[in-house]
Order: sequence, then C-alpha cells, then structure tokens
Amino acid sequence: MFDGNRLRFKRIVCPVDLSPDSSQALRYAVALARSYHAKLFVLHCAATETAVEVTDRAALKHIIESFTHEYLLSPTVPSLDWESVIVSGEPDVEIARESAERRADLIVMRSRRRPYAAALLGSVAESVCRMAPCPTLVTHAHEREWAGRTSNSLDLKRVLVAYDFSSDSELALSYGLSFAQQYRAELHVLHVVRSRPKEITPEISQLPLASEGAFSKTVGALKTAVPHIKVGGWPVRHAVREGQPYREVLAYAEDQTVELICMGASGTGFGMRALFGSNADRVLRQAPCPILIARPLKPMVAAPGIAPLRTEASAAFAGETPEGIEK
Repeated sequence: MFDGNRLRFKRIVCPVDLSPDSSQALRYAVALARSYHAKLFVLHCAATETAVEVTDRAALKHIIESFTHEYLLSPTVPSLDWESVIVSGEPDVEIARESAERRADLIVMRSRRRPYAAALLGSVAESVCRMAPCPTLVTHAHEREWAGRTSNSLDLKRVLVAYDFSSDSELALSYGLSFAQQYRAELHVLHVVRSRPKEITPEISQLPLASEGAFSKTVGALKTAVPHIKVGGWPVRHAVREGQPYREVLAYAEDQTVELICMGASGTGFGMRALFGSNADRVLRQAPCPILIARPLKPMVAAPGIAPLRTEASAAFAGETPEGIEK
C-alpha cells in the first residue's frame, strides 16, 4: 500500500439531471478525468422511456452537450474523451447498472443534502453508495471546494481518512493516500474510540507513549497500521478521538479544514449499514467537504428482478478474466 503506487481512474461516471446544482459535480468529474486521463461518461436518467421519447433522444444529447460545454470545451485545457449516456428508470438503480456496464472505477455525483427527507427515505446519493460497483465521490452545496471553477484544475490540500482497522477502511486509506500523493496534499488518519476519560487529550502527538489502557493500545495499533511516512511532502498526521464516530469525523474535518473525507462502505465503526442513520450516512449529509465512499470494485448489487452484472473491474478484483474481455 505504501510502496508509492497510485490508484488510477480510467473510467468515470457523472450522473446529471441538467440542473445548475448537478453541474457542480460535473466540474469535479471533468477535473478528475483530465488529471487521470480517464474517459468520462455524462449520464442522464429520465423518469421513464416515454419522457426520453417526448424530448427526442438526439435533442436530449444536444442539451447534455450544451450543459457540459463550459467544462468540456474550454480552450485553455486539453480535449477530453467523453460520452453522453441517456437512460430511463429509477436513478439509483440505473446509475449503478450503467457504471457496472461501462466498467467505471469512480462515480462522481451531487447530493442536494436534504437531511430530514433523507433520514426517512434515504437519498439517491446514499442509495448509489450502497449499490455502486465502485467508489463514489459525493459533493454538496455550500462546502469547501477544490475543483477549479474555470480552469478544470484541482487544488486539494488536506485529505482525511476515517480508519477503523476494517478491510473497507484499508481501501479508503489507499484512496486517501493516492489522492494525497497525486495532489501533494496532507494526509490525516483518524480513529474514533467510544469511551475515554475526558481529562486525557485525544491527539497522538501529545500522548505519553508509555501510557496504559485501551486508548494507548489503539494509538500503537494505528501507528503500526499507518506508519509515519511522508506523503506529498508532509508526514501522515495520526489522530485518535473519543465519542460518536460520525460526530468526531465531522468535528475533525471542521477543525483541520479538511477538503476530502475518505470512508469505507462498511466497517466496525464507520459502517454504511443498510439501515438509515449510519455513521457514513450522517457524514454524507453533514460534511463540510466532498466525501469518497470507498468500496471494492464489484458487480452491481442486484435490485429485485435484476441480475448482477459481471464487469472487467469486478473480475479483476476477483482475480478472474471474464469471457469476451481482453486483458
């Protein structure tokens, strides 16, 4: 993991509903596609096939091209390999399905951050994070931004990884490490314990190394799991805090002016459970910056009546080579 190799994004899917709000996710998707020399799929999902027919597919493609013109055709940046995709159906299911079919290894989408409705019904972004065959980067309005509004540049300075020693948090760490290396950003790794005497400071740098108890053991385990190495020119910053995981992640992100949070899709402390109200759901709704929900590349999680899709990405993760796909 710490051998200097960086993760690569080759295919990025960006769902848009043609609203000004969704264009902000497109801004991130275009900047990332340029940075990683990836192919970008701009995906629009209509409610029904009839809605597509009424609009006319060719006319709708023209609308999508006009919608993305500001970001895709800027004369100050190199050309971008991209394609518009039009589908109909339930947005969360179709986003996951198309991402699997197109072998995407990153989804970039916008959340309107409606906490009360989302708490009862769930949001499309949360649903996609659960079903997606790849990691999902979720952006929100009124947050710290690091994708340039006009130049398609990326200016990422601080990345936070919520780490709970689970396999998914290891994956989140690999993505956080890759982003920090790519953009020479500070990498912060945070673990939250649920109980600790209030008089003891939570920061690793101020803890006595010889102290006893569960807290000091956690400190040692975190240092072992995530060594003190330099990433992007700065040492990794370790922290252990006490309390509710989602509250401490949000508080740390505010305190340290974090610009990207990386979390695993499931885990022992930061779990993206099927039930609403999980730590990851709450961070998604309240974070002051974009969030990457990291998960292994895999086939789409099937909705009722929908067969899982085998993809190049899922086969590669399983160590297989599917028929009809070249290595």
